[in-house]
Amino acid sequence: MVIKCIFSIPLKSIRDYARQITELPPLPEYITIRGPYIHDALGVNNQTITLYEFDESRSAEAWKSIFKQLDAFHAVPGFTFAAEILSKEKRVRKVSN
Repeated sequence: MVIKCIFSIPLKSIRDYARQITELPPLPEYITIRGPYIHDALGVNNQTITLYEFDESRSAEAWKSIFKQLDAFHAVPGFTFAAEILSKEKRVRKVSN
């Protein structure tokens, strides 16, 4: 299973965002992180895409671990994110803050 997160950060908050990243505790070993990938679209804040991959049997605990990390970014002015749960069968759910 994969959780795809799109993070949006205003340019003026990049340093705050970078500082928060360095202070994050590691995720459990059963979660593989792909990215961040830069999404370079005109007229939007700086956007990155990160993929979190894990076995579907651990989805509840993976969600908890990932969102515990993402909670740290609420201190970054203007930070927003959207998350989608992806599986091989179909897109399952979309979450935004």
